[in-house]
Amino acid sequence: MALHLVGETIDAKRAHQRAQTGELIQLVRGVYVDDQGDIEVTILGHAVRIAHYLYPNAYLSSASAALLAPTPDGRLFISGRRNQRTRLRTLEIIQNEAPKHPSTAIAVIGDDLGELRVDASSPRQRFLEAFRLRSEHASAVTADMRAQMAARLVEEHGTPQAAADAVWVLARENEWYREGEGAERFLLAQPGVAKAPVNKAALDLLVAWHGEPLGRLTHDGFEWRWKPGRRAGPALVRETTPGKLPAFIESLLPEGWLAQVLHERDEREALRRGRRYMSNIVIVEGREELAALPADILTTTLAGYIDTGRFTGRYAGPARGEIEETFEQNLARIFARAETPRLSGVQIKAPMSLMPDGALVPAIDQPFTHILKPAGTAGFETLPVVEWLCLELGRSAGFDVPDAALLEMPDGMSPALVVERFDIRRGPADQRRLAMEDFCSILDLPASAKYDGTIERMARGLRPLSTDPASDLDILFRRAVFAWLIADGDMHLKNLAVLKVAEVDAKAFTSVRFAPLYDAVTTRVFPGLGGDRMALKLNGKDDRLTRQDFLALARTIGVSAGDAETAIADLTARVADRAQGLQLPAFAAEAEAAKTAQEKVIALVGERCKALACGSAWKRDPVSGVIGVE
Repeated sequence: MALHLVGETIDAKRAHQRAQTGELIQLVRGVYVDDQGDIEVTILGHAVRIAHYLYPNAYLSSASAALLAPTPDGRLFISGRRNQRTRLRTLEIIQNEAPKHPSTAIAVIGDDLGELRVDASSPRQRFLEAFRLRSEHASAVTADMRAQMAARLVEEHGTPQAAADAVWVLARENEWYREGEGAERFLLAQPGVAKAPVNKAALDLLVAWHGEPLGRLTHDGFEWRWKPGRRAGPALVRETTPGKLPAFIESLLPEGWLAQVLHERDEREALRRGRRYMSNIVIVEGREELAALPADILTTTLAGYIDTGRFTGRYAGPARGEIEETFEQNLARIFARAETPRLSGVQIKAPMSLMPDGALVPAIDQPFTHILKPAGTAGFETLPVVEWLCLELGRSAGFDVPDAALLEMPDGMSPALVVERFDIRRGPADQRRLAMEDFCSILDLPASAKYDGTIERMARGLRPLSTDPASDLDILFRRAVFAWLIADGDMHLKNLAVLKVAEVDAKAFTSVRFAPLYDAVTTRVFPGLGGDRMALKLNGKDDRLTRQDFLALARTIGVSAGDAETAIADLTARVADRAQGLQLPAFAAEAEAAKTAQEKVIALVGERCKALACGSAWKRDPVSGVIGVE
């Protein structure tokens, strides 16, 4: 039995014609069903979709916000601009007047026509709705529903009293004082637990790490739940806010270009369509899928296929192909397969595997061991070249840097960069468990907030987590100085991470240290970014930084003045010296754009090293307006 909605699944003329011939039955204006099958089942199975079609500005409320469906007796409760009812056979849509300041959230409903996103009363509001006086909406909320709502609020806010305080804030906004009193009494008396109903849009996913199940990630159509499994190993995923996707899982999801390529509307769809992720994480529906996916273990190192910065192996990845088909579209087809590992970050990247014969192939059915970063477009064609230069400068500065090489691409494409993963096991005998956690996850921030932090806030998050906080705070300080020296305006919270390592049978991580340098780029050499600032502020500033700013940072995060002075002197000397002698591989230097980019990087780095080493200030030229060293 199919449902038809005029303007969404069928046009008006076609619906009218089929209704005239008896093929369709009109339930109400714009809503039709086939004349075959059980009409009642069709109506109740698509109740929310029908209500949303008829009342697009209303939202699910009361019992229907908890059930995400009609009540067992066929009533669907919504709130909108006025009180009204609509009956469609056994379904009755009951709308009451919404409060002046409603609190709603997005819910996902699944039916035979797919998934539908609708507004629904938030946990606080639906709980208050259960205590409305002389309200059919309130009477529809059963005792079990009230207990479940109360348990949800207590879990979120920590204690019954804190939950009651949060509910009272919303009650006062809407002048629901009697409702607030009833909700408070119930919370302080019996915050019970009840089983949630089943929704076709619900997800139940298994999260595994190095092939070992960590727990289950569920979504009931309204919010997330993390259920850790019984295991003796270290805790990797933690739920800090009830109802929210754990920050560690969110940090694994695609961003930018890849998110656009995959056409994934939200995090639910991204997790349902992907399987393999960074940090040796696999997210699938059942255990049987784990065995079919390859383990990410490094067996062939990139060092054996590098000659003065050039990759000497054989590239066997996507080519540009036909003139009308871009490389990005070609690359997108690889990601269309669920087996292809997902990557975060806005830069175009591809998961690759380096084979024993030196072939670099897409990591679809192979271990994901290396990352390919092709050239960008619209002025960013030299991005891989600039990143290679910055990684080499970082290596000379004493940072731990993964092996990387520039790769000559086919079909006249600009050089690409291939980087070896440092968060995977090295060989079959390596039984360690490794995971990388970026600072968005550490600070429990969404990816959209990756530019909102500060170096000082990072230090506060790093200190209690690191197994060697003194050394890691020194590295953080040095990374901030280095980012300024190379004019890296993209050193945000997702491009800084810790590497967690657990030995075999360890109950906790045996090592949590600052991760190696990655994604370091001189952003100021690219079009439109000539005035690019630091991605993260330090000492309240993100530009025109001086030696005193870095010394103030050192005092704040607990690095001694002597160590800070030594670090600044060491970094400026090493980076300046390496910049003068740094040469691109011969094939890459043949392109005029690459040579120009290299010259810009070296000039900018040299100027900043000189300024910071001698403690010069930054001054704006009154005539040209250009900011330079005084």
